[in-house]
Amino acid sequence: MPVQKTPEPTPPDLSQQTAQMIWSHWQSEQVLSSLPEACRPLNAEQGYAAQAQLPAVAGRAVLGWKIAATSSNGQAHINVSGPLAGRLLSGQMFETGATVPSAGNRMRVAEPEFAFAMGQDLPPQSTPYTQQQVMAAVATLHPAIEVPDSRLEPFTAAGEAQLLADNACARHFVLGKAAPDLWRSVDLSTYPVHARVDQGQQPRYTREGTGGNVLGDPRIALTWLVNQLSRLGITLEKGHVVTTGTCMVPLELQPGDTATADYGPLGRVSMVFSN
Repeated sequence: MPVQKTPEPTPPDLSQQTAQMIWSHWQSEQVLSSLPEACRPLNAEQGYAAQAQLPAVAGRAVLGWKIAATSSNGQAHINVSGPLAGRLLSGQMFETGATVPSAGNRMRVAEPEFAFAMGQDLPPQSTPYTQQQVMAAVATLHPAIEVPDSRLEPFTAAGEAQLLADNACARHFVLGKAAPDLWRSVDLSTYPVHARVDQGQQPRYTREGTGGNVLGDPRIALTWLVNQLSRLGITLEKGHVVTTGTCMVPLELQPGDTATADYGPLGRVSMVFSN
């Protein structure tokens, strides 16, 4: 009677392996030149699949989403052909005025952004959402600052799939107070934002931007995100925040800097980059 062979154990899910590799490097503040070949995502689908495992691996809740590479300059900088979506995780979101950790951050930039808080769920559907449908689901607009980073070095050469696995360079995020409702009647595509960086009481520099640097309009960027999630079978949930991408050239930071973004009648947001 032939001896039955013990079935080979099913190898661990590669997406989970990738997420564990990324998260362990975040925890140790080490970098990778690239993910190991055995668990390296090869396309956007695999990159998003690995990213989807990050919340469970990290023990974090998803509080919202970020969009990376929402300008042609940003896409050229990291060598991708279009925007990328990443998750905003608990423990990484701050309120305006907060001190944001600088330790281990290699990018050392602050990105003034328009962020939307959702007032209702937008589940996956077979046809694309229109901008009108998406904006009707928004509860509030917020001035915001993203402080991105990556575990891939150089991140500019990592490629789309690995950057998606690395959560589209999401690290820390600062949410300002909700803007007055007048935001619904202004043209966000031309809306100006003024930023400054100070070291203590010493002004360092100022910079200007507009909503037009965000895929032409932050509302267009939000609509892209909703439809990207729909294609991935993901609901954009009520209460989630979506930050839509930098509206100016990112602000270079040194430890101890204060970054402030002024949105005029829509409010302002600030943060301190820790020493």
